[in-house]
Amino acid sequence: MPKPEIHPTWYPDAKVICNGEVVMTVGSTQPEISVDVWSGNHPFYTGTQKIIDTEGRVDRFLRKYGMLDASNDAESDAKK
Repeated sequence: MPKPEIHPTWYPDAKVICNGEVVMTVGSTQPEISVDVWSGNHPFYTGTQKIIDTEGRVDRFLRKYGMLDASNDAESDAKK
């Protein structure tokens, strides 16, 4: 038997919210949980891939190890 008044309130139907939409309900000590990423929109589970290229790091890596062909190099230079 748990001691009274030392445990947090348990919410058996806490709502998990992602992008303003309720994606699931779980048990938690908070009534609402706000998340940015969950299995429904994570690239690993959805099969989509996003490469966020900050400051040309991906292009620099590809050029350094010779994985970038001339057509891709010209396209990346045109974007700059």
